[in-house]
Amino acid sequence: MSAQQSASAQPSVVSEQAVDTVSNAAATPDLEQPFRELGLKDDEYARVREILGRRPTDAELAMYSVMWSEHCSYKSSKVHLKYFGETTTEQMRSKMLAGIGENAGVVDIGDGWAVTFKVESHNHPSYVEPYQGAATGVGGIVRDIMAMGARPIAVMDQLRFGAVEHADTRRVVDGVVAGVGGYGNCLGLPNIGGETVFDSSYQGNPLVNALCAGVMRKEDLHLAHASGTGNRIILFGARTGLDGIGGVSVLASETFDESQGRRKLPAVQVGDPFTEKVLIECCLELYAAELVVGIQDLGGAGLACATSELAAAGDGGMLVRLDRVPLRAEGMTPAEVLSSESQERMCAVVAPENVDAFMAVCAKWDVLATDIGEVTDGDNLVIQWNGRTVVDAPPSSLADEGPVYHRPVARPDSQDALIGNTTASLARPQTSADLRATLMRMIASPQLCSRKWITEQYDRYVRGNTVLAENADSGVIRIDEETGRGIALATDASGRYTALDPYAGAQLALAEAYRSVSVSGAVPAAVTNCLNFGSPEDPGVMWQFQQAVRGLADGCAQLGIPVTGGNVSFYNQTGSEPILPTPVAGVLGVFDDVHRRLPTGLGREPGETLILLGETRDELDGSAWSQVEHGHLGGVPPRVDLERERLLSEILVAGSRDGLLSAAHDLSEGGLAQAVIESALAGETGCRVIIPEGADPFVTLFSESAGRALVAVPRTEESRFIAMCDARAMPWVRIGVVDQGSDSVEVQDHFQVTLDELREVHESTLPKLFG
Repeated sequence: MSAQQSASAQPSVVSEQAVDTVSNAAATPDLEQPFRELGLKDDEYARVREILGRRPTDAELAMYSVMWSEHCSYKSSKVHLKYFGETTTEQMRSKMLAGIGENAGVVDIGDGWAVTFKVESHNHPSYVEPYQGAATGVGGIVRDIMAMGARPIAVMDQLRFGAVEHADTRRVVDGVVAGVGGYGNCLGLPNIGGETVFDSSYQGNPLVNALCAGVMRKEDLHLAHASGTGNRIILFGARTGLDGIGGVSVLASETFDESQGRRKLPAVQVGDPFTEKVLIECCLELYAAELVVGIQDLGGAGLACATSELAAAGDGGMLVRLDRVPLRAEGMTPAEVLSSESQERMCAVVAPENVDAFMAVCAKWDVLATDIGEVTDGDNLVIQWNGRTVVDAPPSSLADEGPVYHRPVARPDSQDALIGNTTASLARPQTSADLRATLMRMIASPQLCSRKWITEQYDRYVRGNTVLAENADSGVIRIDEETGRGIALATDASGRYTALDPYAGAQLALAEAYRSVSVSGAVPAAVTNCLNFGSPEDPGVMWQFQQAVRGLADGCAQLGIPVTGGNVSFYNQTGSEPILPTPVAGVLGVFDDVHRRLPTGLGREPGETLILLGETRDELDGSAWSQVEHGHLGGVPPRVDLERERLLSEILVAGSRDGLLSAAHDLSEGGLAQAVIESALAGETGCRVIIPEGADPFVTLFSESAGRALVAVPRTEESRFIAMCDARAMPWVRIGVVDQGSDSVEVQDHFQVTLDELREVHESTLPKLFG
């Protein structure tokens, strides 16, 4: 049985009498419709009627409701997101092959290779049904990468959960981690890094942000457009069911009451990674055979989105015969077929002469494929159901001309009190014993403890090209086995810093991801983002969002790296309480040869000197110390100096290329103490830390000043490396030595702790909580 023939076995569908056609809509202008229940406001519904010149059909109403939702139309964020374009220079654009507005950004990395990467949210579904919510979040972002013509090569995840002691946290953690691992592992994609944070603000609204990167030759780039009159529209992949209906128009625009967690199951998609794995290989063969004119994945809003976006980006209209869509549920209406977010589906535009070859490739991979329509020379997207027209609308009105809201923006009255509540009055450790006890509590805390319990559930080395993943600041993947060309990826965010100062907090997230790529030895090249905030109807939230966008855009302009795309997730709150504002920055770095990557672990060379690059200031507001030791949030975040971050990156990359460094670790949460412990444990070797003369030991160990890195320098290269730092005016200080014969980390004149004790304390927290 051919792929096309197999679509004929259809479940029963809704009766013809129940189908609302365009002619029926024109004849019944006063029929009441449930537009408010579908998320449309009164003025939006009135605008739909104005566009169509009549009331919408049920199918059209469903399409406008999902396409004009916050998730698809960006109606509250558009006016702010345009600032990314305004701050992008021609030099920055020259690095991109595809940017904002495409399924994912694409960057030229040299030697004819291009990399596409993007991060997206699947927050609300992951609270309702954690396993499937997280799994389909991975599946969705992978298809975005596939739609650009690339082979997906790696995934990462940014996770935010509620307080570890809350009764519901385990349900969410277990499900999300299993979903991320289960889907990615079955696809055969290495999970090369990410971040996991616990904070009570995420209790009823976890954040599950998934990143995927893919690789292609530059000439293999594909874009989403339906051009060429007579070209066929082919839907291929899984059948269409009832799962996910209303996902983007309901779940993505609701604020949850915790009691709702189990009542929204029909709106959560169900994933099948084995179907997606086959779909990946099928797509790659179709691309290689040059059988595709345009392609779009089916994610949020399903066929409604795919058909309208393809048509809007094309040069004509489109006719879709919806009754041909292969179904897996009984009695589905046209509106349900259009709105379904069933996973593992793609929509391609194919020239008529290539249809047979296209179908043959799909049959080879046992992928169901169905010709559902054609590109027309008209202006509208026309959708028919058994010959009766149920949609006749301008595709641009669905995809490009949705509402644009200038939401009220107001700095909260509470902001002054928040930043005025500094850590100055908090008790600090006074003795060496206090310092040691503080260190042990910090590294055992859910905020700073090892994430090994999570990462060991992921396959980090499948496909054999992972160079760095475990115990690393960024994940590193080899792209070309002959030349060693590769990439590094890092994602970072700080909701705590962003709450204190959204502009600076977003820049600190960008700076940390930029630094994390740099300490691996890669050259930062491009940025993606995922902006997670509360309700846009709250002027205070919109102020946070506006400031964070401007902070990210200005930061990228100063660093000279482009924003290639991103995602906005609003309505992340429980009742009236929003999450901490959490803008995630993902940075892509490029290696000409991954053999020169820098690991985190110490002890690769005998007698390494530990050097701290950058300046350490008394900056503890918003820090992990203030959270762990005092449950405190207030004050002013660390100072951001992006020129210093750029200089630090240049020194780290040069040190890596010239063989001057044997290891490096960025300083972020937990400060120097956390970096030293992680590097010592990763290298399984002891070291001695020396507090600089006149310095405060507490500030030296726990400050979270930005723009700093800990590097291990071989004894033979110390003078050369220091001379390079001096020549570039980079502050540095000898902070210690690596002692390969030692089994302890010693802070000279204060305390020491064995590696076994550090490992037990650092690695046992999550297994005790969730294992």
